[in-house]
Amino acid sequence: MTIGILKETQKGERRVAITPSIVKQLIAKGFKVVVEEDAGANSKYKNANYTKAGASIQNKPEIFKNADVLIKINPFNEDELKKLRKGQIIFAQLFHKSHPEAINLIAKQGATAFSLDAMPRISRAQDMDVLSSQNNLAGYKAVILGAYEMTKIFPLMMTAAGTITPSRVLIYGVGVAGLQAIATAKRLGAIVEATDIRSETKEQTESLGAKFITVDNDGEESEGGYAKVASKEYVLRQKEAVDKSLFNADLVITTAMVPGRRSPVLITEEQVKQMKNGAVIIDLAAAQGGNCELSKLNKTIRKYGVKIIGTTIAPESVSTNASDLFAKNMFNFLLHLTENNEFKWQLEEQITDETLIVFNGKIRQNGKTE
Repeated sequence: MTIGILKETQKGERRVAITPSIVKQLIAKGFKVVVEEDAGANSKYKNANYTKAGASIQNKPEIFKNADVLIKINPFNEDELKKLRKGQIIFAQLFHKSHPEAINLIAKQGATAFSLDAMPRISRAQDMDVLSSQNNLAGYKAVILGAYEMTKIFPLMMTAAGTITPSRVLIYGVGVAGLQAIATAKRLGAIVEATDIRSETKEQTESLGAKFITVDNDGEESEGGYAKVASKEYVLRQKEAVDKSLFNADLVITTAMVPGRRSPVLITEEQVKQMKNGAVIIDLAAAQGGNCELSKLNKTIRKYGVKIIGTTIAPESVSTNASDLFAKNMFNFLLHLTENNEFKWQLEEQITDETLIVFNGKIRQNGKTE
């Protein structure tokens, strides 16, 4: 089986789906690997690193012609999808629930598609979960970016000229990215608070030394490891509970996303008006609409004295580490799906069932091929 690694084309993307060390491991397992020219250049990996690992370097048309399996991080664009041939298998974060037109095109081409962002949040899938590995880095980088953009430092500092009080940081969403943001901000000396729709995250927040902002209700639970869509009543109660912390915060990091849906708006324009002058919002959910009403993806908005930075959950700025982790996830996933270099097609097995979106040109719904 020949695995083709494509260069990422999305603006600002610096990662690569498979690194040379994983190429070497795949070849040791009996796979053949072809890599698009300069696919790893932005993650420090040269073409020579891939050839030394045993891969061959080819251009994009050659890879589409020769590879049985095609792997990317971001969704395939329309031109790439039109190049797919019948029986070809693709892996990427397809975000299939919000991109039905791409899924229909994959089916039309007679291809098979696995959506990496659909990986179930179960213990035996942890080493294949690209969202978790990438969000961990994103949470760290959000704090570092916030530190750069703020006009204050994080820690308490006592000097001969006087005492500098610590900065206040508020985190929306206590998932993988949120937990790493909490831990990083605490290590840097900030006073950290966090809030989440899922009541079970309270203990996790407090274990890292942060205060969990409790909403007066019976609590909302997660669904499959992800937050569910909150009721309007809950959203209103959460807003009221969090307002005091929001208006006193120097840095706010938002990470709340619901798979397949627009990101929930947690900070309205009216709330931004009441925030401290000089406060910074890092909106990691901007790719799906943003948790702040004023966020724009890949743009910095300055309004009412607040700097709002809309970014993506993908940590392109630490592309070497991000690529390493992504590649390890992919290696584990491929080994799970194959045996003796052939796909097992265990359609009832949970990981296969939930990630396999198109099978031999047929779109799958609720675990069944239509």
